[in-house]
Amino acid sequence: MTSTSELAPTCVPALPSSVVSKPSPQPWVLWLLPLALFPTGVFTARHSFIANAEPTPLATTLSVTTQPAQAINSYTVQRTYTGEITAQRTSELGFERSGTVVTLLADEGDRVAAGQPLARLDIRNLQARRQERVAQRAQAQAQLQELQNGPRSEDISAAQAAVWELEQELERAKRQRDRRQFLYDEGAIAYEDFDDAAYNTAILEQRLARAKSDLQELNNGTRSEQIIAQHARVQQLDAQIQALDVDISKSVIYAPFAGKVSDRPIDEGVVVGSGATVVTLVEQGNLEARIGVPEDRVSQLKVGGAQKVQIGDNTYRATVTAQLPEVDETSRTVTVVLQLPADVATQVGQTARLLFADIEPTDGVWVPSTALVPGDRGLWSVYVLGDANNSENNSTYAVARRDVEVLHTEGDRTLVRGTIQGQDQVITNGTHRVVTRQTVQVTSE
Repeated sequence: MTSTSELAPTCVPALPSSVVSKPSPQPWVLWLLPLALFPTGVFTARHSFIANAEPTPLATTLSVTTQPAQAINSYTVQRTYTGEITAQRTSELGFERSGTVVTLLADEGDRVAAGQPLARLDIRNLQARRQERVAQRAQAQAQLQELQNGPRSEDISAAQAAVWELEQELERAKRQRDRRQFLYDEGAIAYEDFDDAAYNTAILEQRLARAKSDLQELNNGTRSEQIIAQHARVQQLDAQIQALDVDISKSVIYAPFAGKVSDRPIDEGVVVGSGATVVTLVEQGNLEARIGVPEDRVSQLKVGGAQKVQIGDNTYRATVTAQLPEVDETSRTVTVVLQLPADVATQVGQTARLLFADIEPTDGVWVPSTALVPGDRGLWSVYVLGDANNSENNSTYAVARRDVEVLHTEGDRTLVRGTIQGQDQVITNGTHRVVTRQTVQVTSE
């Protein structure tokens, strides 16, 4: 009888997955792998060869036109700087004193001549004050004349008579005083009576002394100090009258130069303060252009030199008259003042452009703009005539390519630099049909 242990299946321990090996490929698979990769390698190598190889020259000979490249070491750039038209003189005119505007003699847009009155203030109070000063001067002048002429003979005679009369009264008073003193000494009268007589005598003595002094003054004539003081008084009144005349003259605004009234913000009846703008006058005929020029370019504009200024569609020759010493903080430019011709028909405030020919020192070659074709890495290229293939009938050339960098464009030509040389013949037409080493013949140069 078979035992249970013999009938039970045998248990084998499981191996780790890392120990279990993958089934190895069949040998015929390894032979097929190189065959599958071969077409891909052939295609990649052929594509790389085609991309790097020069274009294959065509057998057809093309006819092209050429132009010689022009080598230079500098070129001229036409730069434009913008400014505005201004008048040589623009004045905001006002009164130097306050007052009421009674007359306005010019309106906006009117042309006025130099010295023409434009506005007037009320001057009635000034005229009244002037009349008062004139009367005071006349009085002072009469007094001065009297002092200069000296005392009259009649005044001297009257003074002499006054002295004689006082002398007589004094003699009588002295006799009366002496009699009363005798009576007082005898006890016939009171002391008061004697004192009255003595007092009257003393008063008459003082009056006589004063009269004699006045007579002496008349005999000596007028003192020079009095004449000088009175003369100064007359001069003082003359100065006051002159000051009033100046105020009256300043009550009228006169045109300081010939021009046109651009603004008149005040009407009649308005009380204006000193310095308030009544009329704005712009000079006509002498116009200037004020244009900002960079600091590094302004040295090329000499004072007195002629420059081209464009106003609208017209171009004029202007003369540089000044270069302002300040640099504009915003634009960092120097203001150049140019005098325009007298016959320029333009308005103040119009835009003006300075056409400035600037010379740029650089080495390059001028080529026609039609000769440029796009190149690699942002550059441009031109096709030129390479080696010549001489034959009995005509000459043909192999096309060569020159990579260039564009420096400046001017009209139908472009300034470039690069591998091109000054003696190269540049192909100017049909560049879209030309490739490197293409055989071409020149139809016209």
